[in-house]
Amino acid sequence: MSDNEPTGFWSVAAAEPQRIAVVAGNGDRTTFGELLTASRSVGRGLHELGLRRGDAVAMVLPNVPAIFTVYLAAMESGLYLTPVNSHLAAPEVAHVIADCQASAVVVHRDLVETCRPGVEQAGVRPECRFAEPEAPGFRPLAELAGDRADPPRGAGTGTLMLYTSGTTGKPKGVRRPLPVDDADTTLGAAARVYCPGFGMPIGPRAHLVCGPLYHAGPSASAFAALHAGNTIVLMDSWTPTGFLELVERHHVASTQMVPTMFHRLLALPEEERNRYDVSSITGVMHTGAPCPVHVKAAFMEWFGPVVYETYGGTESVATIATPWRWLQHPGTVGRPIHGVTVHIFDEVGRELPAGEAGEIWIESAQARSTEYFNDADKTARMRRDDMVTLGDVGYLDDNGLLFLQDRVVDMIISGGVNIYPAEIESVLLACPLVGDAAVIGIPDEEWGEQVLAIVEPADGIAAGDETAAGLRSFCEERLARFKLPRRIEFVDTLPRLPNGKIQKRTLRAPYWEGHDRAI
Repeated sequence: MSDNEPTGFWSVAAAEPQRIAVVAGNGDRTTFGELLTASRSVGRGLHELGLRRGDAVAMVLPNVPAIFTVYLAAMESGLYLTPVNSHLAAPEVAHVIADCQASAVVVHRDLVETCRPGVEQAGVRPECRFAEPEAPGFRPLAELAGDRADPPRGAGTGTLMLYTSGTTGKPKGVRRPLPVDDADTTLGAAARVYCPGFGMPIGPRAHLVCGPLYHAGPSASAFAALHAGNTIVLMDSWTPTGFLELVERHHVASTQMVPTMFHRLLALPEEERNRYDVSSITGVMHTGAPCPVHVKAAFMEWFGPVVYETYGGTESVATIATPWRWLQHPGTVGRPIHGVTVHIFDEVGRELPAGEAGEIWIESAQARSTEYFNDADKTARMRRDDMVTLGDVGYLDDNGLLFLQDRVVDMIISGGVNIYPAEIESVLLACPLVGDAAVIGIPDEEWGEQVLAIVEPADGIAAGDETAAGLRSFCEERLARFKLPRRIEFVDTLPRLPNGKIQKRTLRAPYWEGHDRAI
């Protein structure tokens, strides 16, 4: 990193307006100067429509360049910006648009019919409804991209208000106070801290967006990379060979990935892996779902020590495991970052010593200032003094390194013994018969719960008794008897969210209908 490289999108755009800011999935390129003009026009246009500091804008967009236009306009205008999951059904979209109290909405043309009921129910004024590109009943976003060259003055910095994935109920917005300094100073300084911590270079390098920008992980890394002066390369849809082609073509330096992507890359034949030059990669951010140790180790054998794992959530970041620390302590999610303390508590609130597993609580200034918007009860449940919990189980070792075991809600209690599905899933994913796997607890009259493995067979592997027998044999060699799956079922595709998490609530629901369990 050079101290002479500007950070903060607006400083980079002023210094080098012809630098490429965004490469779309179809190859179209947008310069920093063009993006500056478009975003300032949108920001000024929203101001003229009456939006002021602290108001909210919702956008329902796939990974298209317009995301960055709206994002930068909101940041420079002191607005809350809520990216809405573009795969939600109409009632789910309606909930988020109404709950975030959006004063303006930007939707993609292909999603207009999904979004229209929610926009109307939320009472968004017709003149504040925009489509990209144009669509019936919505104003073209281009109408805001006129000759409004100056940003709103004195608005401070906007911020994202992201919504949780809603695995235990309706999604909730995670809200924090708006920063008071100007956007260029605030976000440029943040990029200088964030990027080196994850192996991301400052300056004219490329960052590849592999996941949807409505999720916290991909958006945090992509927006930080933009403020670091990187070129953002967008993928229309992720495939292993498509990823490798883009890394080689754009000399990609950084990206954010989930474990399923590692797994699918590693499934490629050796000759196909060796066809691509991936030596430009310096930082791969990984978060969202636990990664089996053998998968991450194999990935770094291929790409080198480049994977930076972080534990935390939309509510608060907690730890970072650099690749070197992880290689010394496989399986760790790292040490707490500066200003963060991690606590482990048992069921009655007693803090546990090193080596004992319990619920993880994160103490930080970020946690202290976080709330679930419009839900004081849920805020109270996830906060304790200056701490928040994400509902995960883990332990700290004698070196202060955090190790995850599972989520509290996913833990299986069979015959009074705690069983952690993530441990069993890690074993299953190491089996060549398995493409993907999820483990859940289902009702058992004698034991309370029993272990069910739901398996997506690997390519070329047939579902059936023979494969199930092979899986049982594989697990028996690697797991204690009480952890072995009592049942194995096969599916074509497991319901994974784009952030890598399996929708276990969906998997458990049919088994627990009529039973007393918070699924």
